Amino acid sequence: MYLIQSIIRPEKILEVAEALAAIGVYGMTKFSVVGRGKQSGLKVGDIMYKDMPKEIVQTIVDAEQKDAAVATIMKVARTGEGNHGDGRVFVIPVAEAYTIRSGDRNY
Repeated sequence: MYLIQSIIRPEKILEVAEALAAIGVYGMTKFSVVGRGKQSGLKVGDIMYKDMPKEIVQTIVDAEQKDAAVATIMKVARTGEGNHGDGRVFVIPVAEAYTIRSGDRNY
């Protein structure tokens, strides 16, 4: 199992969720955050915006779904030719997971 955590632009959240569902990845957690990446914010005229709104999408996939899920997020979350601030995808191995209701191990 893998936790795929993606930090993406807010305007891409619906597209990413729908694209993941289209490949069979339905369960996910989404939340709004603010932050900055390598570009350290955005300068518009004389104004510097240090923290930008982003969305985090987290989903758990098995080994067979991992590559397809990452490729889908990378394709759908990218803007045009790729711009600063398009986001990041992290793939994290999950050692164990439990269902609280039943106590079942893994998913």
